[in-house]
Amino acid sequence: MANSMAVSGEHVREVLDRETAAWPVLAIDRQRRGSLVDQIVEAIIGMVNRRELRVGTKMPSVRQFAKVNGVSTFTVVESYDRLLHLGVLSSRRGSGFFVARCALDAPQPACAPAAASAAPVDALTPDLYSGQSDALPVGAGWLPPEWYGESTILDAVRHAMKIPAGRLRGYGHPLGFPSLRQHLSKTLSDELCAVEPEQILLTHGATHAFDLVLRTLTRPGDVVFVEDPGYSNLLALVRHHGCVPVGIPRGAAGLDMEALAREAAAHHPKLMFVNTVLQNPLGTSLSQAQAHRLLALAEQYDFWLVEDDIYRELASAGEASLAAMDGLRRVIRIGSFSKTLSPVLRVGSICASASLMPELVRVKMLTGLTTSEVNERAVFDAVSNRAYRRQVERLVQQLFDAGERAQERLLEAGLQPLARPRGGMFVSAGWPLPATPEKNGRSIADQALRAGILLAPGEFFSLRAPHTPWFRFNVAYAAEPQLLAFLRTCL
Repeated sequence: MANSMAVSGEHVREVLDRETAAWPVLAIDRQRRGSLVDQIVEAIIGMVNRRELRVGTKMPSVRQFAKVNGVSTFTVVESYDRLLHLGVLSSRRGSGFFVARCALDAPQPACAPAAASAAPVDALTPDLYSGQSDALPVGAGWLPPEWYGESTILDAVRHAMKIPAGRLRGYGHPLGFPSLRQHLSKTLSDELCAVEPEQILLTHGATHAFDLVLRTLTRPGDVVFVEDPGYSNLLALVRHHGCVPVGIPRGAAGLDMEALAREAAAHHPKLMFVNTVLQNPLGTSLSQAQAHRLLALAEQYDFWLVEDDIYRELASAGEASLAAMDGLRRVIRIGSFSKTLSPVLRVGSICASASLMPELVRVKMLTGLTTSEVNERAVFDAVSNRAYRRQVERLVQQLFDAGERAQERLLEAGLQPLARPRGGMFVSAGWPLPATPEKNGRSIADQALRAGILLAPGEFFSLRAPHTPWFRFNVAYAAEPQLLAFLRTCL
């Protein structure tokens, strides 16, 4: 037995030696001021910038890295955590760490003094989501409560709380509340394409839906196309799953289809996320011609299209729909009710081909069991009310008027729009001046936070630092005198 164990131990050491032989020893100077963590982080970023580590490369395990470089596993864990926070690496439980970005500036040491007393603005800062901050929520993704029709929502919640006693047993239907799925099936079939209730999976909002799609269809190292600029949480989520995000430029004219064709030929992505109408953050919509070209490229290079369609009800009738054109063969449609009812009701949906649903349901049950039937009942009560359609029509007009007013005021304050929105919640605008280390979107957002204003800088929505400082403005708050006074004086 002892000999057997010795042979086994020797074999393990040989395997480890082979696995770590290809990994270079970092030039760590233990006499240098600053922590070992700072040196490791700086060295890895340098290797990424020099293309010695390419996007998608799997990093050594914590134990392998520690052995090769003669440092403790605690030092490696802290270094990897720092690189994860910077977006240089991504991770997935059980699969390890992967290079997630192409290039970036070297970070400041962890012991560097803070530039300001207030915590810097981050894409996932609680104040941008909680609604409890006293700051003016110019960068938020939600509207003032009175814009949604408070009485309709409160009545729906009260009605949902009268759930039958028999429904308090069990977790609810794995697909979600049947009545809401049937309502969605009829609505989507009337307006977009034929969808059966069994092709609809209810989720905890759109972000949960994105997560389920990534968990179901991708593996670490897979290439995933995203719009650049695009939805900030999605960029972080793609990296979190160990996938390699590749940005496809989107501007005032829509997607850069030539860039998409080149990148598809070079990378053969697993899937692409696209916001067809009233895109976040630009507020633009794809033309019918672009939507057809996008579907053709997806067919040619064999990748899934995940259509982020949460702003559909706020758009004009007849806008392009990938789901309608494709019939849910290659398109997976993501929906949500947070933009027309309330972000507090966390209810979203996935519409997909029948062949995908069993695995999507399995992943949903594995990661969180079922979704809240109380929330889904409240949404069903609200959207099946005859007043709902009139409420949405009022909201669309209110947003259009606010958007026109916001663009006029921002121009008066010296900002130029990145695109001309076609309605919806957002307008993006900035100064036509090169960003500098001292004056860029993040530094201005930190300055605004100290002035009681929450801004969402372009850095939140892009894979690379923007060339000019710009921001996504929520049109409900973008004409406030407090904001305009700040913008006139901050540059």
